[in-house]
Amino acid sequence: MEELIEVRKKGQVTLPLSMRKMLAITEGSIVMAKVVDQNIILVPQETIDRDQAWFWKERWQKLEAEAEKDISAGRTKTFESVEDLFREIEGTAQADPDRAIQKKRP
Repeated sequence: MEELIEVRKKGQVTLPLSMRKMLAITEGSIVMAKVVDQNIILVPQETIDRDQAWFWKERWQKLEAEAEKDISAGRTKTFESVEDLFREIEGTAQADPDRAIQKKRP
């Protein structure tokens, strides 16, 4: 899809409605503008609240993917109570002899 757009005062342009609808760009949307080979490229962006940014870091996403694999493979454990969970975490529970010990993460 391409369309001619007039550049107005202060360099302003209006994106055609058909393009805005196709890309779900509404008033207040953020786009990144970059120059690539003498062309201006506009790329729609999503913003993340600062207090949620940790979740989207590469390391956390790797850990999330690992957890999803464990859940899918049935490598999970349930507890009757929070106290049982903490005993397990603190190492005071009876260890399952078939359970593999996981290395500490760096």
